[in-house]
Formats: sequence, structure tokens, C-alpha cells
Amino acid sequence: MHFEATRRFQKDYRKLPSEIKEAFKQKLELLVSDPSHPSLRHRKMAGTENVFEFSVTMNYRVTYQKSDEIAYLRRIGTHDVLNHP
Repeated sequence: MHFEATRRFQKDYRKLPSEIKEAFKQKLELLVSDPSHPSLRHRKMAGTENVFEFSVTMNYRVTYQKSDEIAYLRRIGTHDVLNHP
């Protein structure tokens, strides 16, 4: 699967502390190699079409949307991003 960042994701990402950016990179690699790894807490978001979430840390989450072979990174941030995936 190939990942692309939306403008909204890029804007969210720029605001993150450097340690969260580094943790995100590690979790994205883990998602690619083992999407069912328990530390990701990876799941489809209820009430959405093809939108998924995974954990970066206990406080930070990422949402993305699958479309064929591309996954569009939509949001990254604290649990509040889950209200507007």
C-alpha cells in the first residue's frame, strides 16, 4: 500500500512535537509491515466509508482513507482528530 498525505494532514503534522513525528514514522513502518500489530490499535472507524485509524502513542492518533492501492493520510493529532477524521 502506498501512502499520500493530504494538505490537512500536512498542516496537522507540522504542528507536532518532534518526538511525535518520529513516533509516527515508526508506527507507519509498522503499519506497512504488520497492520494487525497490537500497539497500533488499528481499526475501521465506525460510521465511515473506508476510513481507518491507528495509534501513534496513547494520546496521538492518525486517520486515513483507503482508495484502491493508495491510503490517504487525513489527520494526525490527539483524540480530538477522531471527531473530524
